[in-house]
Amino acid sequence: MTLTYQRVGAVLLIYGSLFLSGIYYCLRVFWCAAARMLELELEQRMNIKFLVKLGKSGNEIRERLVQVYRDNAMKKTAVYMWVKRFSEGRESVIDEERSGWPETSRTQENIAKICQILRENCWLTVRSIAEQVNIDSETVRKILTENLDMRKVCAKMVPKKLTEEQKQRRVTICQDLLERQDDILGCHQR
Repeated sequence: MTLTYQRVGAVLLIYGSLFLSGIYYCLRVFWCAAARMLELELEQRMNIKFLVKLGKSGNEIRERLVQVYRDNAMKKTAVYMWVKRFSEGRESVIDEERSGWPETSRTQENIAKICQILRENCWLTVRSIAEQVNIDSETVRKILTENLDMRKVCAKMVPKKLTEEQKQRRVTICQDLLERQDDILGCHQR
């Protein structure tokens, strides 16, 4: 049996979707783990605040955190830093905003310019858009993905949401592939 380009494409589509599903699962596990770690850190800060109000020392607090959280307990220096902050009267367990360069490139004016540039030519690269607007590429990428809710498909920036027609077309193609699965893979049952 000879493989046609259509059959090879279908096989690649099936295996490609399985591969992407695996990547999505790994990323989801990673982000869930990161969120859990942040949750644990905030929980430990609340416990430190409580124990400071009870008059416990930094050593006692650290020992109790290790006893409860084991390997996930905060490092000794972090515990002492938070003990000091709460002893000095701090109430919030959330990190304060850090100083840094003010965001000057991600303005409504630049967002509108980029939107207009994309309306005229959606095949431009992030680098060429950045040169036209005279801001850095990373800021342009953030504007495209976060402000304009776009993603890259091949070399074209497109909205993330599919139209109903596109969704229905995908369903039809997938159903067709499922029906022809044995023929595509060359697994004829006799």
